[in-house]
Amino acid sequence: MKKKWIIILGIVIIVILGIGVKFYMDEKKLNEEMMNVVYSDEAKRVFENGLKNLDAKALTGKGVINSYEIDKKSIKQNPMGGIDVTLYVNENPELYVFFTLNNTDDKKMIDDGGGNSAKLEMLLEGK
Repeated sequence: MKKKWIIILGIVIIVILGIGVKFYMDEKKLNEEMMNVVYSDEAKRVFENGLKNLDAKALTGKGVINSYEIDKKSIKQNPMGGIDVTLYVNENPELYVFFTLNNTDDKKMIDDGGGNSAKLEMLLEGK
């Protein structure tokens, strides 16, 4: 009788471990897919258009926004759909812009919402 319980317990532990590994692998695959999307040329176009909407002279060396870098730690799935990502402006973590990347019905990537830091907003307004 005791041997039967040990076998059942072993099977339960194996099933639980299998489910855990499945969830881990699914999460890892999702994270890799999100990274590929965020670092794609299409996302770069969306980011740069968004930055130019904030600062007409962005990325030219003549505006407030001269460079940007993606904060890898900020990339996550938005619960309402899409991918949330934050960009640091001019290598300064206090100056940031965040985007929600999403696809339209015709599979075109768009900026589906976001905003920027108060410090960046003040610089853009010239204060």
